[in-house]
Amino acid sequence: MQRGLLIVKILEDSLQECSLENYIIKHCAPTLAGIKSAGLFSFRFESGEFVAEEILRLNTQLNEKGVFIKLMLLNDDYALIYTYRKSHLEKELMQDGVRNLLMSYGYPDADTEELLRYLKKRLRNCDGFPHEIGVFLGYPLEDVKGFIKNKGRDCKCCGLWKVYCNECEAMKLFAKIQKCTRVYLEVFAQGRHITQMTVCA
Repeated sequence: MQRGLLIVKILEDSLQECSLENYIIKHCAPTLAGIKSAGLFSFRFESGEFVAEEILRLNTQLNEKGVFIKLMLLNDDYALIYTYRKSHLEKELMQDGVRNLLMSYGYPDADTEELLRYLKKRLRNCDGFPHEIGVFLGYPLEDVKGFIKNKGRDCKCCGLWKVYCNECEAMKLFAKIQKCTRVYLEVFAQGRHITQMTVCA
């Protein structure tokens, strides 16, 4: 195992509390840092009420910095949590190519909140993740389209997503995201609060 990945694994294991805050640091540090527009992760829970309260608490703290947390799916024992930097996501979803892709899957020509509501519907009705979800996670459009066209095969490389275009740039970004996550895990384990680690929009 690479040294960086080993450090991340050790730090993850050292975070004993299974709080939503821990999961956001682990899976969405690049969004908190302003490097990536959004992140998505599953969160196991004992009480749906607890999840709702945690999301409300964290939104109260993070919305003023431009970061929003949304419950996308709730099953018997886990929730699908979406964390996004609103201003970044709005710009990405406004691109013509992205809009055309989304509309081909039935999305309305509407604002970001309406698009996210439609994505929630797609998540409820799809078997697995809808392929267009990549554009909601900040993946390059050409990589999302390449994944759909090739059915996930024949990519140039694979990191946080499967890359079909600009392999060199993708590898640099993967390294930057990995470093960001490692640093955030380190400072969070040392007692830094999530609001202190969230860059203003």
